[in-house]
Amino acid sequence: MVMESESVGTAEVAGGAEEAPPGPRGSLRRRLGGGVVFLVLALLFVLPWWTLFGSGTDWPLPVFVVGTVVFGASLVSFPFLMAAGHGRRRSDRASRIADSTLGAVWVLFTWSVLGGLVHLVLIGSGAGGAHRARVVAVAVAAVCAVLLAWGHYEAMRVPRVKRLDIRIPRLGAGLDGTRVVLLADTHYGPIDRERWSVRVAEAVNALEADIVVHAGDIADGTPVQRRAQSAPLGTIRARLAKVYVTGNHEYFSEAQGWLDRMAELDWEPLHNRHVTVERGGDALVLAGVDDVTAESSGLAGHRANLEDALAGADPDRPVLLVAHQPKYVGQAAAAGIDLQVSGHTHGGQIWPFNFLVRIDQPVVHGLSRHGERTQLYTSRGAGFWGPPFRVFAPSEITLLTLRPGPGPGPGPGAAPGPGPDAG
Repeated sequence: MVMESESVGTAEVAGGAEEAPPGPRGSLRRRLGGGVVFLVLALLFVLPWWTLFGSGTDWPLPVFVVGTVVFGASLVSFPFLMAAGHGRRRSDRASRIADSTLGAVWVLFTWSVLGGLVHLVLIGSGAGGAHRARVVAVAVAAVCAVLLAWGHYEAMRVPRVKRLDIRIPRLGAGLDGTRVVLLADTHYGPIDRERWSVRVAEAVNALEADIVVHAGDIADGTPVQRRAQSAPLGTIRARLAKVYVTGNHEYFSEAQGWLDRMAELDWEPLHNRHVTVERGGDALVLAGVDDVTAESSGLAGHRANLEDALAGADPDRPVLLVAHQPKYVGQAAAAGIDLQVSGHTHGGQIWPFNFLVRIDQPVVHGLSRHGERTQLYTSRGAGFWGPPFRVFAPSEITLLTLRPGPGPGPGPGAAPGPGPDAG
């Protein structure tokens, strides 16, 4: 399952795919890869089936047969739906079915594991039997139904606003109180969310921002496919600047087209470049870099290049860097960046995926500090990728108010663990 840790393996998906060599070795590699995928899918589907309909539940035959047919049909059809939805055909209908199935089976798998452990404890205590197995199965099904209903609501609603003051020692007094609104991971996709996009734009405008940042992953699809859903971004207002950088998902579908589309919507694409904004006689550098997967996409002129992004910037001015993935903070800290803002992680999106995301990223969510000067804010994002569910990982629009004065002490290095708000 690929979700907030979607950067893993992006090079193989995003146009820079490295095909297996021809001949017996390549054929063997493909067979092994296919076998691993099949085993993972089988585990995801079979374990929930076993918890709900096997494991000594002794349901009436019709219940057992219907449950088995549903799980079997889902397992068999799922790879074909994923291929139709996310392969060359890009069928939105197939994507909606496949993505919803993926989210549902992930939740079922997670809680089936927990239910199975409870069942083992009951057996060990001498309280096993069909009745106990049925109680566990019903409990797992009920919990999953509630979580999926609630998770879908959380995914589809307008994000709540999270407010946070950030102190930047080098910030001039004239910039005290600068309001930065951070959007990330809108992921316009197979589910038409044009009305949602309008309401998000209205929520952003209500915050009366000086600067609005979109930290990438605008959409899953091309600018033409998602034109209506992205159009409300053009209504967003900011006193000083609206800036945007590419995320890894732009490199699945016309990254340059998305840069052009955002320019058309009156945003400033920070394609390894910077702009300087002024307020009250003091200046702030807004720099942005391409996503870290850009270079492997094969798209000419695209790669994360902080040196180019800062070329010509006054080194005495504070810098706010926009980089889609939190993992870029190592380079930011080495360059003495004051504040990096990122998205990408979705806060895990569906628990407990946040623990897997943490393997790939230094921070899952929140404010953290890195090196002598650098702070990082990682947003949970406004939308969702793939499965239309958010479980224990609420979406957000972030209002960061910049303040001058002493910030946090030095961090533990260029790649530290998460800060106090990074869970």
